[in-house]
Amino acid sequence: MADRPVTKLDKSEVLTGLFAVWDDIAALLDGLPEPEWQAASPLPGWDVKALVAHMIGTESFLAGVPAPQPDIDVSTLEHVRNDIGVMNECWVRYLAAESGADVLKRFRDITDDRRKALTQMPAEEWDAVTMTPVGPESYGRFMRVRVFDCWMHEQDIRVALGRPSADDQLAGPPSELSLDEIAGTMGYVVGKRAKAPEGSRVLFDLTGPLSRSIRISVDGRAQLVEDFGGLDPTVTIRLDGLQFTRLAGGRPMCPRRSQDVDLGGDGDVAGRIVENLNFVI
Repeated sequence: MADRPVTKLDKSEVLTGLFAVWDDIAALLDGLPEPEWQAASPLPGWDVKALVAHMIGTESFLAGVPAPQPDIDVSTLEHVRNDIGVMNECWVRYLAAESGADVLKRFRDITDDRRKALTQMPAEEWDAVTMTPVGPESYGRFMRVRVFDCWMHEQDIRVALGRPSADDQLAGPPSELSLDEIAGTMGYVVGKRAKAPEGSRVLFDLTGPLSRSIRISVDGRAQLVEDFGGLDPTVTIRLDGLQFTRLAGGRPMCPRRSQDVDLGGDGDVAGRIVENLNFVI
């Protein structure tokens, strides 16, 4: 994959989104009654506290803090499927006995440390290639993946607490950057997972506060394009933008928003794409 292009992203834009989603999560959890930290999330085996522990763990890893030793072999747990899952679970178990308020303090402390480190990071480090959850990529792309991950978990927490995002809360840099990250993976979804045939032109028509048009053209390989050169799409998939992010993240749809998914054009291909939208590890 040496010829794979590296994504160069504007540091201030990505960090604005990352810091904003951390602020939103901290505000959402501030003063949360202790029982609500145990509310079941849409992710199997994880409550609200586990979601926050996972984010603490990832930022700690990026800050060079080793994962705590678990009390059991976490790789045997049903919802742990890979090495990243093992690291996540070490932090989840380690912090499970702490109070919600203490876990929130840890979240604030590690994200404050990361803010300082990221703000001071030189441009050459920001653009340097490193291993990321999406393969060898720029550190900046990795941080956009962090925006996506944290924003998705904010929505998970909101579902768990029965406090889904209002329309105005869905507008802003974190959701826009998360959609950018998801859009960048749709070529893989359409081409590799759904095996859309050569010549396919797939339009994701997202509605609601996260409205956006995402176009994937299959021309040798499936890739994100600005337009179809005046041609009509062969497949149209229309749904609420937040619900699109839920499906792309392997989550159940949010119960408070429209769950309609309208398919146009080649129904077989459209159906395969929707069935294979989940791209997360």
